[in-house]
Amino acid sequence: MRHYLDHAATTPLRAEARDAWLEAATVVGNASSTHGSGQDARRLLEESRERVAAVLDADPIEVVFTSGGTESINLALQGLWRARAEGTSAIVLPDGEHHATMDTVAALADEGAEVRAVPISAEGRIDRDGFAAALPGSALATALVANNEAGTINDVATLAAESADALVPLHLDAVAALGHVPLSFRTLRGGAVGHGGLVALSIAGHKVGAPVGTGALVVARSARLAPLLRGGGQQRGLRAGTQDVPGAAALATAVELAEGERDAENRRLRVLRDRLVAGIRERVPAAELLGDPHDRLPGNAHLLFRGAVGESLLFLLDVAGVSVSTGSACQAGVAEPSHVVMAMGRSERDARSVLRFSLGRTSMEEDVEAVLSVIAEAYSRASGAGSAARS
Repeated sequence: MRHYLDHAATTPLRAEARDAWLEAATVVGNASSTHGSGQDARRLLEESRERVAAVLDADPIEVVFTSGGTESINLALQGLWRARAEGTSAIVLPDGEHHATMDTVAALADEGAEVRAVPISAEGRIDRDGFAAALPGSALATALVANNEAGTINDVATLAAESADALVPLHLDAVAALGHVPLSFRTLRGGAVGHGGLVALSIAGHKVGAPVGTGALVVARSARLAPLLRGGGQQRGLRAGTQDVPGAAALATAVELAEGERDAENRRLRVLRDRLVAGIRERVPAAELLGDPHDRLPGNAHLLFRGAVGESLLFLLDVAGVSVSTGSACQAGVAEPSHVVMAMGRSERDARSVLRFSLGRTSMEEDVEAVLSVIAEAYSRASGAGSAARS
């Protein structure tokens, strides 16, 4: 039997989202067509947009459906930078962001963007003073609502307020936070006017049980974004192309369910996570929980196994039927140290010795027990492998 503790990478498809996709897929018609069949599809599409907007507390017109978190982030960052105010070029980039953000900003730096780095704390939280200091004169800023590796939740309300005061447009990556942290685009935007403050927020459907390939970018009405895709003018001209009606319906179903169960599920996951962490540390005293011990995603347990090679430990757990990760799934298969851990002030050796256990809605007591039954032996063998590699 396999025990899946990698929900932060992707979580199982919800039956309700699957059924919504299948039912919507029987609707014939292109949502951009003016005939009756097209308008049937358009009606379902816009109903789905309204449902997603209601969960995120945004106006329906502000919801732009995408293929997932990476596209949403790219549309936000590339779109904001290319439509930036004259005389600005800087991008405020906190350390420890997801690679979808880091790699996009690096590509924009090749086009002339100035990158203003902001440190994160030893717990993985964005330094608010450093963030505020980097804002003046910047073209845009970006930040994670919750760190996808360490699980630490950022004070994004303060970051949004600082951005609004500086008249700098802000993008928030809410991919890891969706379904676990309350998200109100309207509240975070506050009294911001014009193009400053929070203007864009990214989500991905597969993190909450929608199909892979679904997602959205919430874009404020006042925001200036250059589109990545042209050729039809759909979705306010921000994302051209035939719209995915079944994907939108499945996404709407999944985000509604995730929001409805959020409070109860967070309580349940915290109990499981705390039992997992306590059990691991009892069996492996050298294990250390990284990230904020309290203000973190409820299912996240990011642990440093000092002296062990993370990839070796992952492999040994996998052989024992336990699925975990060493960090972001976007870097899976790439044996490199965690940039998040190093940004938190740890050594490269430590950054190669971490595992992320992430629990989700299908996680049960037996999944925790499965980890605890094998972790001591796996650590013993992995730490031996680490010693051999260094000798």
